[in-house]
Amino acid sequence: MLLITKQYIPIQSDIAFLRIKQYALAYPYYLTAFYIHVFSSIVLIPLGGLQFFKQIQSTKKWHRLLGLLYVFLIVCLAAPSGFLIGLHANGGFMSILAFCSLSIIWFFSTWKAFSLAKQKQIIKHQQWMIRSYALTLSAITLRFWKQFIVYFFHPKPMDVYQIVAWLAWVLNLFIAEFFIFYYFHKKTKP
Repeated sequence: MLLITKQYIPIQSDIAFLRIKQYALAYPYYLTAFYIHVFSSIVLIPLGGLQFFKQIQSTKKWHRLLGLLYVFLIVCLAAPSGFLIGLHANGGFMSILAFCSLSIIWFFSTWKAFSLAKQKQIIKHQQWMIRSYALTLSAITLRFWKQFIVYFFHPKPMDVYQIVAWLAWVLNLFIAEFFIFYYFHKKTKP
């Protein structure tokens, strides 16, 4: 992910993925939203992962500070910018629907986790944060599934976008729900 992000420095409008998005650059918000999304998302992957370490969780000051940064980056930057660039997703309506839905659910699950933490509902907070982080990781799973599908099945490029736009985050949520059920159900058994 760092190598992918690195290619966008310095900021340009005709590099890598943006080469095939020239039509979207006609919208004044697109390039700004794209770069906000790319640069905030690359921080979120390790930042969210740190929150699951017991050492961070046990140091409330650090857990709270890193958690607030994680929530801020998603709610104020990554999810809204993801929605805006999702409006111009490759693959037509189904891809647009997938990416915009991802942004909305990502925003909601993160905000819900934050709200539950403020209410001191720690178990529910943890469950919603697992969902949020599963959606954060969709940036990685999208690229994995894209490579996997292209390598083994050779579909048309726009078909790939329609498939991975959904697969990248829906499968992550299923895995998160399985983990939540297994981990928290097992934890609450007498």
